[in-house]
Amino acid sequence: MAKSVFTSDYESFLVLLVKARKSACLTQMQLAEKLKRPQSFVSKYERGERRLDVIEFIAVAHAIGINPAEIVKRLDGTSIKKGVRVL
Repeated sequence: MAKSVFTSDYESFLVLLVKARKSACLTQMQLAEKLKRPQSFVSKYERGERRLDVIEFIAVAHAIGINPAEIVKRLDGTSIKKGVRVL
């Protein structure tokens, strides 16, 4: 299995995050300020150069003003269809 940062599913995830940021009328710099991180942090994860872990993803979603579960729900509805397993 390829690392998820290099998959079309991860790319779809990043597209959703960028769209959400832009819909919130936030620049990368404004989002970075909310996160108390450098602007390069936002730039790197948006370009796929840096992978977000789940804790960082939740912080990003909250800083944008969206429910993290909504992004996951949209991602699940658009790309990830195979290999679903109930815990």
